[in-house]
Amino acid sequence: MIIQCINVQKYYGAELVLSDVTFEIKSGEKVGLIGRNGSGKTTLIRLLSGSETPDHGSIAIRKDTTFGVLAQIPDYANRMTVYDVLQSAFEPLLAVHAQMRQLEAEMSALSSSGMNSSNMDRLLQQYGSLQEAFEHNGGFEMEASIERVTQGLGISASTYKQAFSSLSGGEKTKIGLAVILLQQPDVLLLDEPTNHLDMAAVHWLEEFLRAFKGTVAVISHDRYFLDRVAGKIIEIEDGEAFTYPCSYSEYKKEKERRLLQQFADYQEQQKKIKKMQEAIKQLIEWGNRSNPPNAGFHRRAASMQKALDRMIKLKKPVLERKRIDLQLTQSDRSGKDVIVLREAGKSIGERTLYRGINHTLRYGENAALIGGNGAGKTTLMKCILGKESVQEGEILLGSRVETGYLAQGSAPKDDPCTVLEYFRNELGMEAGEARNQLARFLFYGSDVFKKVHSLSGGEWTRLRLAMLMYRKPNLLLLDEPTNHLDIDSREALEDALEDYAGSVLVISHDRYFINKIADQIWELAGGKMFITEGSYEDYQAELKKRQLAALGQPTQGEMPRQSKPSGQNGEPTQAYEFNSARNSARPKLPVSEAASNGKVRNKAGQTMGQEHGNAASSAANPATLRKMEQEISSMEERIAQIAKAMLDPGIGSNAEKLSVLLEERNQVQRNLDPLIDKYISLLEK
Repeated sequence: MIIQCINVQKYYGAELVLSDVTFEIKSGEKVGLIGRNGSGKTTLIRLLSGSETPDHGSIAIRKDTTFGVLAQIPDYANRMTVYDVLQSAFEPLLAVHAQMRQLEAEMSALSSSGMNSSNMDRLLQQYGSLQEAFEHNGGFEMEASIERVTQGLGISASTYKQAFSSLSGGEKTKIGLAVILLQQPDVLLLDEPTNHLDMAAVHWLEEFLRAFKGTVAVISHDRYFLDRVAGKIIEIEDGEAFTYPCSYSEYKKEKERRLLQQFADYQEQQKKIKKMQEAIKQLIEWGNRSNPPNAGFHRRAASMQKALDRMIKLKKPVLERKRIDLQLTQSDRSGKDVIVLREAGKSIGERTLYRGINHTLRYGENAALIGGNGAGKTTLMKCILGKESVQEGEILLGSRVETGYLAQGSAPKDDPCTVLEYFRNELGMEAGEARNQLARFLFYGSDVFKKVHSLSGGEWTRLRLAMLMYRKPNLLLLDEPTNHLDIDSREALEDALEDYAGSVLVISHDRYFINKIADQIWELAGGKMFITEGSYEDYQAELKKRQLAALGQPTQGEMPRQSKPSGQNGEPTQAYEFNSARNSARPKLPVSEAASNGKVRNKAGQTMGQEHGNAASSAANPATLRKMEQEISSMEERIAQIAKAMLDPGIGSNAEKLSVLLEERNQVQRNLDPLIDKYISLLEK
């Protein structure tokens, strides 16, 4: 046990935030802290880190435990650069390094003055001790560690010399996360660490935390992230903590089971209480009817009442909590083609964001636009809206398209309006109706009189979703809509988008959300856009095959052609989407054709397997034999490269890397063997 909370209470003024929190965290555990916005999760992190103290109860921390705490917006001195902040993770080592430099100067002065050797021996001994400590604690690996973590989180080396104070809130959070990962403390306390990370950085963080030998307590609403990282879930609900020793997916099943059991126990107890109350009433009546009154009945009634008073009453469990009542409708449907991209290109200065994009989003389709931070996703969405213009090609909206745009960003800091005033001003609505609409988005009572500039990220998103629902657009353009929303609100948004009849284009890094609502993935990477029909899981499978193809490796059971981006070199492209469930492949239409039909089908009317069969029928063709020889040679060369890599001492001592290479070699060999057999059979004909 490294952390133990017992009956912890915490007030903010007269508001009771945490009423009775009890749990324990063992050394090495990875714990996900979940709960609705405002339930007290961040308060609990502050209590665990020692920055605040509980008003009641106790928190026990193992002696000499070190903490790394990620604040939502880290703060450092104004004069510090980004690299200074990153180096601050190694303050003890930097102090040792400074002492070593000082001793070096002293030894140099002694050597030049020719003074006695006893002082020199003493200084050498001190220097040797410091150098040993410096080396033992990774002093010579500081720069390499900084580079490894910053690359993993997507922090560019070009920002190292920037003033930390000049960065945006998201960039500061990312740097702060890098600092505490570099510190390697005993316990990591992370508050929404994935909020400002792209998918590649989130994946890197997941792997880092899984391999981290210390303890992790992380607040997150990212369900994929929780499933990948957390082995225990602690839910903060109604001021109490409920522990589930399982992953997030299992937690959902276990919570439902517990709630049903609690409700059954509650109903059983209520029946018992009702019977006891009726018995007490009956005994008192019988005692009063007697003449003179019978004291025995009264004593029995009093005894039963005492037993009833001592009974620990079960709270009635809430089977379904209120969440935002989001129902998205459209006032009128749009035409068949909703968004048309024709050779679209955009640059900022000398940097090309994207070029040669050709695609059409059709009515009723839901697309997720993904890519790394800075890839140009928000810029593309603004170009679609007409807020910015493309420099090449054109972007058109179809007929009768009415857009609803949810921008990324916090509430306006200079807006003096209350929530009610802002809502009424935007929609021209009467006060009574406006309050009813806002109540559907969890703005109750005095909440509607909050100033807009003081709203949290989640409240600001809920307010804008309320306005979006009332406007009834037929094309939704959503930029990171799940940021700052708790899990209940995310699920409500997912349900609403699934039922929505119009078209949707959404930018998001929430993989669970994308997988739930998207039927096509648009990936911006390297100035190009790759289109994958299907969910996020389909995109992952396609991406893996694309990466294997780029390495010259075959995918299992097939020799695929590498998929190409939309509109490469201005020509229609032919890319293949693989269906692992049927172990088959079907080609996508050229993007220009997909735009007109909106479906993915085989233009030639045949599958890859049929193409392969056609190649087999021309067995005597020398070109076919030469192609097979090249494939065999390429595979044999790859097997030789893997074998050489496996002999490397650095890899040989790493079981995980060795396992990956071994699996890759076996996969290549499995594809090579039938190819050789076929080559020999063709030669024998």
